[in-house]
Amino acid sequence: MYFAALLARTEDGWEASDTDLDDVETLADLTDLARGASVEDDTVLAFIEQEDAWFGVVRVDGEEDPRIYVSDAAAAARSSYGEILLTDELLGREPEDDLDSLVDLDGTEDGEPESDGEESATDDDAVPPGPIGDSGVLEDLGMTSKELMSLAGGDALSEIADMLGCGEVLEAVR
Repeated sequence: MYFAALLARTEDGWEASDTDLDDVETLADLTDLARGASVEDDTVLAFIEQEDAWFGVVRVDGEEDPRIYVSDAAAAARSSYGEILLTDELLGREPEDDLDSLVDLDGTEDGEPESDGEESATDDDAVPPGPIGDSGVLEDLGMTSKELMSLAGGDALSEIADMLGCGEVLEAVR
């Protein structure tokens, strides 16, 4: 199960809205959605989570490029919403690489024989387990990169919102 919300910073505090990602296919689509929620090009945060597996934060400030943080890239790579956040640039790969080929879990899908217990380097090494992206995405809003990186699944987005002073606003749309 997924949860997504937009938190727009305003003069009066934060405004939250539950977000439907059905029409969002790319990071550009998500960025446009966030910019649409912005008040006078102020900061907008897009929160996305898949239950206890992973969460992502996308920060959009006016016309600047979005800043992205994903708690577990390997888990997000197995998710259609995670694929939106795991851009070629974020993963440090050439744009023509196909994400589906990078998440081949055991190497047997293409008829390759299973290994006999010996680990070998595969294409899924390109999507690292654990956090990826800009861990300092929320530092000027009150959350250090160390605090952000220490969070995993569960109530991570609630903890982030609490630290940013908008926990009640986020819970109202949950």
